[in-house]
Amino acid sequence: MIISIASGKGGTGKTMIATSLTLALKEKYSVELLDCDVEEPNDSIFIKPDINRLNPVTIPVPEIDEERCTYCGKCAEVCAYNAIAVIQGNVLVFPELCHGCGACSYLCREDAINEKGKEIGVIERGNSDGVVFVQGKLSIGQPMAPPIIREVKKLSGGQEITIIDASPGTSCPVVEAIKDSDFCLLVTEPTPFGLNDLRLAVETVRKIDLPFGVLLNRVGTGDNKTQEYCQEENIPILMTIPLDKGIAGMYSRGITLVEGMPEYRERFLLLFQAIREIVIEGNSDTKR
Repeated sequence: MIISIASGKGGTGKTMIATSLTLALKEKYSVELLDCDVEEPNDSIFIKPDINRLNPVTIPVPEIDEERCTYCGKCAEVCAYNAIAVIQGNVLVFPELCHGCGACSYLCREDAINEKGKEIGVIERGNSDGVVFVQGKLSIGQPMAPPIIREVKKLSGGQEITIIDASPGTSCPVVEAIKDSDFCLLVTEPTPFGLNDLRLAVETVRKIDLPFGVLLNRVGTGDNKTQEYCQEENIPILMTIPLDKGIAGMYSRGITLVEGMPEYRERFLLLFQAIREIVIEGNSDTKR
């Protein structure tokens, strides 16, 4: 089963939930944690893995063979990202805009475009007390996270449960991380900002037809409008966590909930049971 953890906004406690759920499940299942928040991965602070494998990630960037090029402009015409421009007998390539799709080299009639690998980040793989851990790191200054996320997910497999920690927001990196999951857990807080961004996250997961539920963190702050919204939209609130200075203090020291407050271990197991029942019920409805 693949469970992705997402949030409409940053700072809701998504990483705390992903790591705590992973550690709670590892006693009963084989588990892997994929940190797909590749612009700012921090699950390793809590999981503390021993990294034993590191792979660079590259994307193909075009190089122009000026001797073969006829400056027909077809490459610039097909590039959806404006990474190539043909101006007065010159071909300009902008590598920072290139998405590595390969359309320009595929459609070049003169075979004047070669592709050169450009490193945009790395993938790290390791273990942490029985948990398989994979994280991606986007190189500083690189704009595209999805290729890194795809490579992280390619290293997934062989475990009973996969937990994916997605980046905050609802942009392309989030969609790339959560798609193909069996379930998406949206972590939010009962504040106006939390509710606004939860609405965006709900719209996103509904667009890709992904079963989902909500975990409400820091209950006791804000108001009840988030709970009312979930009730109106038939969205299950699967777990609530109160506003607690003790939890914030543990988090600041890199301590997960299930380690600092062992009573939460059973609560996360119950959360997983609720998620599994929703997934099973959804699969049963599909087969009817």
